[in-house]
Amino acid sequence: MALAIAVIFGTVVVFMIATATSVAVAGIKKSSTDSDWNAALSAAYAGVQDYEARLSNDTGYTQYGNPAAPFSSTSTGLTLPTAGATNAAFGSGATGTWATVPGGDGKSFYRYEVDASKYYDTGTIRIRATGKVGSAVRSVVASIRQQGFIDFLYFTDYEIQDPVMTNVDTATCVKHAWEGRPTSRTSNLCGEIAFSGGDTIDGPAHSNDTMRICQATFTKQITTSNPTSGLRYNKVDSNGASCTGQNFPAGVTQPAFTSTIGMPSTNAQQKAATQYNTAATATRSPGCLYTGPTDITFNADGTMTVKSPRSIKTQTDATDPTKGQTPTACGLPGTGAGQLGSTTGATVPVPANNLIYVQNVPQAGDANATTTAKLADACNTGNGVGYPRSGEAQLSTSPCSYGTRSGDAFVHGVLDGQVTVAAENYLYVTGDLTYADRGSDMLGLTATNAVMVWNPVQAVACGRSTCYTSILGDTDREIDAAIISAAHTFQVQNYGYGGDRGTLTVYGAIAQKFRGVVRSGSNGYIKAYTYDARLKHSAPPSFLNPVTTTYGVTTMAEVSPAYTTSGDCVKKAGVCV
Repeated sequence: MALAIAVIFGTVVVFMIATATSVAVAGIKKSSTDSDWNAALSAAYAGVQDYEARLSNDTGYTQYGNPAAPFSSTSTGLTLPTAGATNAAFGSGATGTWATVPGGDGKSFYRYEVDASKYYDTGTIRIRATGKVGSAVRSVVASIRQQGFIDFLYFTDYEIQDPVMTNVDTATCVKHAWEGRPTSRTSNLCGEIAFSGGDTIDGPAHSNDTMRICQATFTKQITTSNPTSGLRYNKVDSNGASCTGQNFPAGVTQPAFTSTIGMPSTNAQQKAATQYNTAATATRSPGCLYTGPTDITFNADGTMTVKSPRSIKTQTDATDPTKGQTPTACGLPGTGAGQLGSTTGATVPVPANNLIYVQNVPQAGDANATTTAKLADACNTGNGVGYPRSGEAQLSTSPCSYGTRSGDAFVHGVLDGQVTVAAENYLYVTGDLTYADRGSDMLGLTATNAVMVWNPVQAVACGRSTCYTSILGDTDREIDAAIISAAHTFQVQNYGYGGDRGTLTVYGAIAQKFRGVVRSGSNGYIKAYTYDARLKHSAPPSFLNPVTTTYGVTTMAEVSPAYTTSGDCVKKAGVCV
């Protein structure tokens, strides 16, 4: 009996030990699996960070990728880096390589695939990164875009008026306040402009300079490149008087510091998008080139009406500027009915995800003179597309407002599409410029010189003096666009005249080298600026980027694993996902 009892109890104990061991081993396995599962996602994130770093260090890295990778099937022109630049992360398939995560004890790996099919349209690259640790594999898809001016609703390089407009000494004034620019509160020698008068900036704002801020409201992040440790903005108005009434987001007391963002000196690089034999246009249609003063009216049906009497060729050769072509998609040059030089202009579809460039008329002897009209320059005498208007007073002839040879774009209407309009000289917004659909339409406006809100005035008798009133029969103005003046400013034309023009509504983003005046006294517009949040992850076609290159992830999400632990692609219906 004692022996039987001992055997029974012994058996029970053995079963208990076996069960406990089994549970413990299973727990260890589960813990290991959980650890690998989490680490695989971290490895995928490491892949995204690696590619982002390579882009920031080499602006030409967008050309690299594995053309055989499933995720890259819609991209064209991708090549694998060679020699010492080879990248193990571009491996694909069971025999393809994996990159090792630094610090991962050789057990964590990643690879990534590149989709650059929308890069030339929106500046965005998509990447699918897959991380592998042990038996766990996880994938993420991220959108990466160069950080730039359109990350901000409001951006300036200098918080002074354009020296071309004020005739101040550039050696004295064209420097940031923290670099020694005179900032006397009484003289305001360099023409600093303050935020005040109920201005509302409903979006992120940045200036490389030191801002003057009074009765203005900033609803989102505000930054400056002023490196001082104290107050990074001035509590004075444009006249130099001390002021209060600054409103920042909750918990913010002043602009935060961030490094300087360099602006290009011109938008000339955008012209390449209108050449028909470049690497970019090998995979998509080139944009449209117009020459001399050009009037563009966007129509809500997806077309635009273009008047450009100086244009001879509307696309040019990348290797020989004396050659060009005249596709019907850009409108036919000439003065016949329905042509660019006719009184009614040419009505054509808006170039899809593309660019319109308006260039100056080349002088005789220029290499491009054979493909564009030769014309002596004249100022404010009639530019061929209706400017100046009858009775319009020219308050300043320097710089020339309406030159006959100037690459000026005059734009208004309702846009149905995605396009950028670039002017080599001035760009005038001559009426409301809005989207047919704020969810899908997108417009970029760039100019080397100023972007002007058109405000023509006429002289009228005013007692013993002369007054100037607006010749427009409306008030208020709305502009839906991402706007940049590369070398000058965004401002209201004749801002000190014409009386109260109502409210200037901008839905998009504004970037300018110098601060432009929108309202002076009782003249001009009250600002109502709202950021188009889509610009955080997208951009108008062929838009201008900063001279410094930093890429950032705009969106990232986990997706189904793209590969197995053996490296084979995961298939659905027999096709690699």
